[in-house]
Amino acid sequence: MRIPTRKKPEVLSPAGNLRGLKTAVDYGADAVYCGGKAFGMRSAPKNLSLEDFEEGSRYAHERGARVYVTCNVLPRNNEIEAMREYIGQLKDTGVDALIVSDIGVMMMARQVAPNLELHVSTQAGVTNYQAANAFYELGARRVVLAREMDLQAVRDIRANIPDDLDIECFVHGAMCMAFSGRCLFSNYLTGRDGNHGECAQPCRWKYSIVEEKRPGQYFPIEQTENGAYLFNSQDMNMLGHLDDLIDSGATSLKIEGRAKSAYYIAAMTNAYKTAVNEYMIQRGFEDADGNILLPFHDRVIRPSDPDYGQGIEDQVMRNADAAFAGVADEGYNTSDAPEPDGMSSHARSTRRKSNTAIEQIETDWKHAAVRPAPHVELPEWLLEETDKVAHRDYSTGFYYPEHKVTQNTDRSAYFRSWLVVGEVLSWSADEGGRVTLMSRNKIEPGQQIEFLLPGERPLAYIVPEDGLRDADGTPVPAINNPAHVFSMPCPHQVPINAAIRSRTKKPTLKAE
Repeated sequence: MRIPTRKKPEVLSPAGNLRGLKTAVDYGADAVYCGGKAFGMRSAPKNLSLEDFEEGSRYAHERGARVYVTCNVLPRNNEIEAMREYIGQLKDTGVDALIVSDIGVMMMARQVAPNLELHVSTQAGVTNYQAANAFYELGARRVVLAREMDLQAVRDIRANIPDDLDIECFVHGAMCMAFSGRCLFSNYLTGRDGNHGECAQPCRWKYSIVEEKRPGQYFPIEQTENGAYLFNSQDMNMLGHLDDLIDSGATSLKIEGRAKSAYYIAAMTNAYKTAVNEYMIQRGFEDADGNILLPFHDRVIRPSDPDYGQGIEDQVMRNADAAFAGVADEGYNTSDAPEPDGMSSHARSTRRKSNTAIEQIETDWKHAAVRPAPHVELPEWLLEETDKVAHRDYSTGFYYPEHKVTQNTDRSAYFRSWLVVGEVLSWSADEGGRVTLMSRNKIEPGQQIEFLLPGERPLAYIVPEDGLRDADGTPVPAINNPAHVFSMPCPHQVPINAAIRSRTKKPTLKAE
């Protein structure tokens, strides 16, 4: 039995294996996307077998969550029949949807697995409502928008497509510098096909240049001692702006990271799910206990609405046209953004090249507005969660033209200021409360740690001076052997598999 489509915003989490899938569900994911052993766009994770999909689907469905499978490679001729057989196998595992990018695969899936929903991958590059409607007519029930879309584009697409066509948008994680991921850089330099999940990420390597008559002499492209990192885009972080995205018609909020750790999946799923719950409460759709007060609906004004085009405007609408026309950044934050006739020569050239200059094509096009509402305020502890996982510099991607995503040309490393030090194996009320854990890093008396709890603020706790024991019950002065079982006093009940983390003594530049 599959779970029906949600009627309110969906938090969609990544999983690179069965453990990741269960972790995502445990920490509140409404749906999980993952790849199989074949035909997915991420080959670095272990991914899931057919048996894993069966077990994972049962686990998710029992807890009200759904499972989507990525079949979004761009297949070659000799892979077509294998793809057909694979989809035929997937349809009987209990998964809920297939994520596809190739139109031939989409048509194949309709024939082979008509009971599965079809979601159109970001690889398909959907940037307008005409493309979204075309995929809808072909059987798609969701489009994952190209990552270069701004908020106004999301609104305009939402206003001009059927309400039962979902819009999925990325909200957190790595940003590919290529056009929606279609890139040959990795193929060219390493022979690893980025469109078959094997991207070597050469866009994030360190580069220098060599002058023809000075072989062996390497000159950094930027004036830094370590060379430069070309195309090294910032990570996306939309946690504090989810209200804008949901108001603009996004149905599903997608966290990137199928190659990430279970801790990353847990922390970011928990953060975004908590933020969505806050949105539902502050917008008046639910009470604090999750009881429905009003049916959820976005705030986009459709062409069929009486107040469509009636003068409602905000900074997002003004900035959208300014960005498209190529107006300089400093003009974005003013309420009187330049009109096309006042453009700079560069702006006018940019627009002319796009073949949509006002002097060339007359149109009565109107942007879709959003009914205004107060900003959803999130607690400070929640906003801090995104800094407690390894990450590159953050940005809001392309959603706000006045705050464009940029590249870091002096480093490609991750910031890590928090460290996973253990994982809860069990909790007992004996002796006033005691937690048994699998160690990951050093834990010592007086150290401040946090337990990551599903659906709650993390539990801060000071490691007691006495009571640390090893697996045999022998007292130890500190927990300093990774991958060993220990226990310590803890009067607070904590769930199995909860991550235990601690601030690092010195922030590092290292991935999870």
